[in-house]
Amino acid sequence: MNRLSQLEILPEEFEALRLADQLKMSQLEAATEMGVSRQTFGNIVSQARFKIATCLVEGKALVFADEESEL
Repeated sequence: MNRLSQLEILPEEFEALRLADQLKMSQLEAATEMGVSRQTFGNIVSQARFKIATCLVEGKALVFADEESEL
């Protein structure tokens, strides 16, 4: 894994994917669950999906961001 380029997925991006894609919630339901607007939720899940697609297409490693690294 050390030789692969890495992309970090943020905790809120991971949660957005879980709610939308695994639990099949609507954007409004998921946004309410996360305590954000529907538009903000849409932006978060879109960014998460872009990161996953980039990793699959370009052969990069997807890693979980440390909560501390966001500070």
